[in-house]
Amino acid sequence: MLGAMHTHDTDASAAQSTVKRYLPWVVATALFMEQLDSTIVNTAVPAMAAGLGVTPLSLKGVVTSYILSLAVGIPVSGWMADRYGTRRVFSIAVAIFTLASMLCGLAVNVPMLVAARVLQGMGAAMMMPVGRLTIIRTFPKAELLGAMNFVIIPALIGPLLGPTVGGLMVHWLSWRDIFFVNVPFGLAAQWLIYKYMPDYRSEHSQPLDIPGLVLFGSGTALLSWVLEIFGEHQLGTQTVSLLLIVSVVLLAGYVVHARRVIHPLLQLAVLRVRTYRVSVLGGFVTRLGLGGMPFLLPLLYQLGLGRSAWESGLLMMPSALAAMGMKAMAPRFLSRFGYRQVLIVNTVLIGFTIYGFSLVGAETPLWCVVLLSLAQGFFNSLQFTSMNSLAFADIEPRDTSMASTLSSSLQQLSMSFGLACGSLVTAWYLGDVPQTDHAAVLSSLHHAFWTVGTITVLSSLSFWALRRDDGSAISRAGAAS
Repeated sequence: MLGAMHTHDTDASAAQSTVKRYLPWVVATALFMEQLDSTIVNTAVPAMAAGLGVTPLSLKGVVTSYILSLAVGIPVSGWMADRYGTRRVFSIAVAIFTLASMLCGLAVNVPMLVAARVLQGMGAAMMMPVGRLTIIRTFPKAELLGAMNFVIIPALIGPLLGPTVGGLMVHWLSWRDIFFVNVPFGLAAQWLIYKYMPDYRSEHSQPLDIPGLVLFGSGTALLSWVLEIFGEHQLGTQTVSLLLIVSVVLLAGYVVHARRVIHPLLQLAVLRVRTYRVSVLGGFVTRLGLGGMPFLLPLLYQLGLGRSAWESGLLMMPSALAAMGMKAMAPRFLSRFGYRQVLIVNTVLIGFTIYGFSLVGAETPLWCVVLLSLAQGFFNSLQFTSMNSLAFADIEPRDTSMASTLSSSLQQLSMSFGLACGSLVTAWYLGDVPQTDHAAVLSSLHHAFWTVGTITVLSSLSFWALRRDDGSAISRAGAAS
């Protein structure tokens, strides 16, 4: 009898160990597919327009529809995971994303492509928060840093590789192949989910807060759309201002609503946890500067230095390599210096690497540009690993679903704000400078880098609210494991 019980315990322990070994790969595969796809499309818009016989401008909806679908879908993902289980929801999310990718590749007109992108965004909206929720519930806090450190890599390298991969695929293959490439990844992910994805669900499922979903979903969708089209001339300043006011009113309405109902869509009370609040809101502010870099760097390489699109893409790759290299070093830094010191100092260092790009000119040696790109990838990786793991350091198990969903929603908004901030700063300095005047463009971009760098340095102030020992249960154990 005792022998049978011991064997059962041993088998359960072995099964849990196997899940821990492969679960980060399951989540990372899905997140990489999502992050790569979200940026690869932008590069292919001209080829897509030519293939469908329309103007590139008419394909704006292909990009914005995906973003709007994300903004609406992310808030409800936590409720779905609690009600139907993480394995089922994650599997359905990957299936929807993969099917939608095939439909995008088979689209014969713009409406069909936009509809497929909406469906694709719905799948992506469930993948990110549910995948992270599963990681948090599977790994104890002593092992959380290593798992989160692994999973964050796709989120860092996807946006960097997207323009390069997209440019190469469109050049050598068809624009439809940028969507078909997701199919084998999706099938592989489904097999991994079936084998290694644990199934967590809430014991007491709450009713869906439909009024909250309408208020928060429409508010974030409208705000994301306005930020996405920010700086374009199709809409006047008064119209954009009015839409911004409406989006803010909707979000403010949700805050009032959430305080009055028993089971709101997103429980804002989790923001009372200081480490979570500082990590999420501090990360939001930090991304205002960082979010503009994927917009600014291609302009620097192509318009400022006169390099081709594929050369520009290759110059983005060192940052991705450095991000992967930081994976093994982040736990040691956090163990030795603590979250507070790492986040304050590292944010300033990111700002200084952005300042460094303001010194890049036509005479700058290529190795200096590569070194600067490596440094930025290194510091960015440490930054996001630190913020994402600290966010859940003091969150109670019963609140992990809510915390993951709220964090994902704010991250999605922060990326839109970051791109809008980068485009606004760039437009301010470029003004009416002719794109053929490389010297004038370079000077304007240098000013833009200084502004974005300063925003990033100032964002380090948001992490002063942390205490010296915050997150120590994660960082010390993470370094030891």
